Amino acid sequence: MLTREDVLAARDRVTRTARHTPLSRSYSISEMTGADVHPKYETVQRTGSFKIRGATNRIATLTDEQQDAGVVAASAGNHAQGVALAASRMGVDSSIVMPERAPVAKVKATRSYGGNVVLYGEDYDAAAERAHEIAEAEDRTYVPAFDDKLVMAGQGTLGLEIATDCPDVDTVVVAVGGGGLISGVATALKGFNEDIRIVGVQAEGAASLPQSLAAGEIIEREGVDTIADGIATRKVGERPFEVIQERVDEVVTVPDSAIAVAVTTLLERTKTLVEGGGAVPVAALLEDAFEYEAGETIVPVLSGGNVDLNVLTTMIMRGLIETGRYLRIRTVLEDRPGALEDLVGIISAQRGNIYAIEHDRASRDIAMDDTVVDLDIETRGPDHVETLLGTLRDSGYEVEVLV
Repeated sequence: MLTREDVLAARDRVTRTARHTPLSRSYSISEMTGADVHPKYETVQRTGSFKIRGATNRIATLTDEQQDAGVVAASAGNHAQGVALAASRMGVDSSIVMPERAPVAKVKATRSYGGNVVLYGEDYDAAAERAHEIAEAEDRTYVPAFDDKLVMAGQGTLGLEIATDCPDVDTVVVAVGGGGLISGVATALKGFNEDIRIVGVQAEGAASLPQSLAAGEIIEREGVDTIADGIATRKVGERPFEVIQERVDEVVTVPDSAIAVAVTTLLERTKTLVEGGGAVPVAALLEDAFEYEAGETIVPVLSGGNVDLNVLTTMIMRGLIETGRYLRIRTVLEDRPGALEDLVGIISAQRGNIYAIEHDRASRDIAMDDTVVDLDIETRGPDHVETLLGTLRDSGYEVEVLV
């Protein structure tokens, strides 16, 4: 079992490459939730994620012979970059196997940190299989992403920083994928104060931990489906699961819609870019996924900020839709001069800002002298959406909400 002494021993090694990241009160999120919220900004960590902590601790503890032989890892993103930079800083050669469809930006970043990138396979599982083959063929040490005691201890140094910077913390909220981060953080903080509550959060489309805890054994999902790709694992690791069973107080799940709202809220209100997996602790807070008291000091760990721009665009749009800031509707108009002007006039009078209009006169579902019109509209919140839709319907328009 991982111990606090393991995490303390990792601290001096981890400081070779990792930063002590900031932790400060968010007035916006505190006001929105009623809690005293102090996010831990691991988004500004080197490589943009906590992963460099565990990678550094694992590589630093290799023998001279093992370091000379080099390391190998499999990852589609954050772990790849962490291993590449940690290895480069210690003069160790690294090979990182990434799926062929890994985002170009993440591949370039991994190479820029000194990693020799090998593109292989359709998904992480295929890449991991290839990485193990390279480890055996080239006598390299395989660096796991989470199911490793030294990796877990390295991730736990983040918990030591929370204890230093926010000693009065009541609850720490941590995203869970493979479980390496939360097991390390829980070990560090429970050793500091047993009364600190540790809450784990998974995306609904990749949640296996609640079922595993209920069954008393690891349950593996058949597949995952979530925008939080950084925590999209089918199961937690064996070593982290042992720690989670003993030291994590509660595990909750959040839907992708809540994750998108959290990403959008963090970007707009705290000026912080957070990836989906890193935003799930805030999503859990905003969704009231777990109980907390007014004024309770809560630290949500923003574990990473590496997000593909195409994915970010999708999350922002989904977040705007969920918060009533964006509306797409469809209605049918007579195909005559002035019909569209009348519709636009009503929307304008209700202070809706039209982004785009699309006509379809060829639909088989309408009369020959009608046209289908789709409109994208900027709105001001849920109440504004309901008022706008009510006004349109009262004016005789049959309105279908598309998103």
